[in-house]
Amino acid sequence: MKYKTIIMEKKDGIAILTLNRPETLNAWNATMAEEVTNALNEINKDKKTRIMIITGAGRGFSSGADLGKESSTSGKSKTSEMLYMRLAQGKPTVVDIGLRLQRLDKPVIGAINGVAVGAGLSIALACDLRIASEKAQFSMIFVKRGLIPDCGGSFFLPKLIGSAKACELIFTGDIIDAGEAERIGLVNKVVPHEELMKTTEELANKLLKRPPISLKYAKRAIYKGLTEVNLASHIDYEISLNRMLHDTEDLKEGVKAFLEKREPLFKGK
Repeated sequence: MKYKTIIMEKKDGIAILTLNRPETLNAWNATMAEEVTNALNEINKDKKTRIMIITGAGRGFSSGADLGKESSTSGKSKTSEMLYMRLAQGKPTVVDIGLRLQRLDKPVIGAINGVAVGAGLSIALACDLRIASEKAQFSMIFVKRGLIPDCGGSFFLPKLIGSAKACELIFTGDIIDAGEAERIGLVNKVVPHEELMKTTEELANKLLKRPPISLKYAKRAIYKGLTEVNLASHIDYEISLNRMLHDTEDLKEGVKAFLEKREPLFKGK
């Protein structure tokens, strides 16, 4: 499939999705939301693809929603009006992307190459893991536009960095650099800019050596645990998932490899 606003590459079990509107620092418009939605559906159905990386072209990861020159004389954003219209019509929007990333049955790694602000930061937070370039910058800029975080930003941020720090970033809209983002736990790791994709792909290749069915269920358990208030219920959920894993060839291979003192070769069966 040919895309206008994204680039999709697949190699050796890894899908690399690049937001490709560098002239706007990869701001999200309706076309990008629809194309990313289609790409995620394709990745989820592709059994050969086991890990996904999302990054941005040029200097930015994503500058958020594309406001551009789309403002009416009343001061209202035509972009916002169009967004809510598309939501009402059940069409793909950037608001849906964070949820779609969380529901993807494969690990998602964000390679944050530059600015990630507004909805762009919310999308980065929806990734399971985040590797940041030393040039990356982050901001929950919504408050400066008279809004609150969307795309799941107010869900993910407090869980990653705690409510007090999340309140600070959301209430002020301040920009923080990559070093501060790593210090507070917003990203997993910061690397020199020129090593970003190399480091990210190394992590992806490491995950490729893990059993894909285990990763799928582990991801489900992690996100269910974020909202589960009863420990006993969550333990029951873990048990139910492990019962399903007991019937897989990968579990047998994992045990066999342990006994034979070798690296396991998982096949996702």
